[in-house]
Parts: sequence; structure tokens; C-alpha cells
Amino acid sequence: MSPDSTALRRALANRVTGGAKATDPAWQAVAAVPREVFLGQHLYRPAGTMWEPVHVSDTSEDEWLRMAYSDTTWVTQVNGVHAADAPGPVSGAPTSSSTLPSLVVRTMEVADIGKGDRVLEIGTGTGYSTALLCHRLGDAGVVSVEYDAALAAEAAEHLAAAGYAPTLVTGDGLLGYQAGADYDAVISTCAVRSIPPSWLWQLRGGGSITATISGWMLASGMIRLTIEEDGTAIGRFTGDQVAYMLARPHDRPPRPMFYRHEGDTRPSQVNPDLLEDWTGCFVSQLAAPSAELVGTSDGVALVDVATGSQAWTERTSEGWMVHQDGPLRLWDQVEEALTVWLEAGSPDQAAFGMTVTDWDQVVWLGSADGPKWRLPT
Repeated sequence: MSPDSTALRRALANRVTGGAKATDPAWQAVAAVPREVFLGQHLYRPAGTMWEPVHVSDTSEDEWLRMAYSDTTWVTQVNGVHAADAPGPVSGAPTSSSTLPSLVVRTMEVADIGKGDRVLEIGTGTGYSTALLCHRLGDAGVVSVEYDAALAAEAAEHLAAAGYAPTLVTGDGLLGYQAGADYDAVISTCAVRSIPPSWLWQLRGGGSITATISGWMLASGMIRLTIEEDGTAIGRFTGDQVAYMLARPHDRPPRPMFYRHEGDTRPSQVNPDLLEDWTGCFVSQLAAPSAELVGTSDGVALVDVATGSQAWTERTSEGWMVHQDGPLRLWDQVEEALTVWLEAGSPDQAAFGMTVTDWDQVVWLGSADGPKWRLPT
């Protein structure tokens, strides 16, 4: 290991913990864990609309270390193809990465974990976030589940090389890991469309779930839910503008081809630009959870992957018009939700909360008695 790596780790710890004291557990974890070990020898970096593989042999040791200790998400797999196996630039969606350290630290801060806690981590990935957890809680306090067998094997090698030995499980993290229950906290480093019931069942009373709720419009919101005495989980969104990749079983199916069917046409009651707002898009996703959002040359389009229903907007001399076709009136649903949000003063995500039971999951605005939207389960 380069002698510079210690200084680089400390500098990263200063950046991502907001200049916390050296006695802060988060600072100590980032300053101790060698991130370059978890990047391995290969990664992708963006190259226009493509992903370019970069190998450690292509760079100097100093450059590689500086990449490792930048507060950057480094993609390691695209459409299931590891950077080591890519013959050249590839196109597609990232399927695994080493998440930017500041997001990992923020997630752990929201989770409010401490010594003595037992944590179930969903999504081992490269193993970097797992190592940070191990440093804070000890190996015995961490169980981590990874869906991809090849990634799980690599993460195990990385963790062993860095001197950590948590319980590692290869399998569907949405099922949790019953053999290790009961946990004090579940921390998900992948996003989900709704909270898997198994996470609730494997927590002790008073335990918590920290996760990012996302969907097929790729709008995201981080939340910490706490288990109440009756088994209900409740919490508020943090308001952070953060995103994780969707868990693979929750990922988007292939989208139906979008054609501009004329359909039923009427003036839109809301400006489609609202979907460019972080919270506006989140509200729209709540209203039409099975639709994908597509940008067009003069507006937006929604395409429902289940029914093929679509809605698309266009600007005319008379203002914004919307065209809707298919069994679902997607824009009606989105328009109604956005109107509720606008009438509440367009608050950010911190004004929203969520209640989860064994049979229902709702996101609400203001309070649990306020306007609400059901998540797909």
C-alpha cells in the first residue's frame, strides 16, 4: 500500500463527515478502511453515453489511489458485465458500484447505529460499506446479503484482505436472513419500491429500517422507519437528494415502445416541468407507480409497463396539452397528486412520511392522517 493512502483516507474522512472530530466513529471508519482494496483492479468511468473500463495497469499508483479516495461512485458492473471482462466501452445501466462514501456515511448516520447493535445490510456490493459497518460495530455485529454470486465472492475476498470477517450471505436480500435474526437495524444499500415484509419480521421490537424508496421513474427518497409496539413501522423521509440502484428483483421491466398516440387530448392543469423537481417527480411516481418517465423534445411522456397506457405532453400556443391513451389515465393520476402537493405549498420530501404494516404500505404528506398514496407490494 502506498504511504500516501493513509493521508488520502484521512482527507476523505474529513470531507465526507463534515470535518467531524477524529474521535467520531464515522470519521474513524472512513479513515481506517482502505477503499482501493474494494475497488479491486478494474472499474468503469463515464464516457459520453457509454461506460469505459479502466484497469489499474492503465494508471499510475498515485492516480488510482486518488480515484479511490475521491467522493465518487465508481461503477464496477454494467448490465451484469464486470469491468474486468469488458472488451471496450459498453452501453447500458450500472448494476453494481462502489457507492460514493459520503452517501454511505449519510445512510449510517440516518440509521443511528452504535456499538452493540446487530445490523443486517442489504447489498454487499464491493464490500466497502460492509467494512465501514464492521469497523463501527465489530465483525459479529454485521450480516450482509448480496444477490449476485460473483459479486459476493469478490466482496468476501476484499473484506478478508482488509481484515474484516462479517457474516456474508449470497441470496435475495429482500428475504433478509432469518438465521441471523433478531436485528437492531436493517440498512439497505440498494433502493426498493416497497419495504419487504421479511425485514419487519426479522427486527427486534424498537428496531429500525433505513432504506431508499424508489421506483420506475427513478425518483428516490431516504427514510428511517422504526418498529412500534404493534409491529407497525413508521417514519419520515429525510429530505436528502440521494439515490441508490434499485434492488434487482424490483428493477424496471422492459418498457413498451412509446408511440405518440393521439388518444384523448385536453389542457394540462399542471406544468410538466414539475417532474424535473426532485420532490415533484417523487410525488408523480407515487401516483403512477407502474409508469416510466421519458423525456421528449417538447415535454414528458409516461409509459405504463403493465398495461401499455401512455400519456404525453406538448406545448402549444394555448399552453400545455396532454394526450392520454390506454386503460389508465396516467396524467390524471399524476396531475391530481401534484395538485395536492402544490396546494400544500410544494414542500420538500422531509414533509412526507410512511407507514408500513403486514398488509399495507402508504406514503403520506404532513401526517399519517393527511393525503396518502399506496406503494406497490
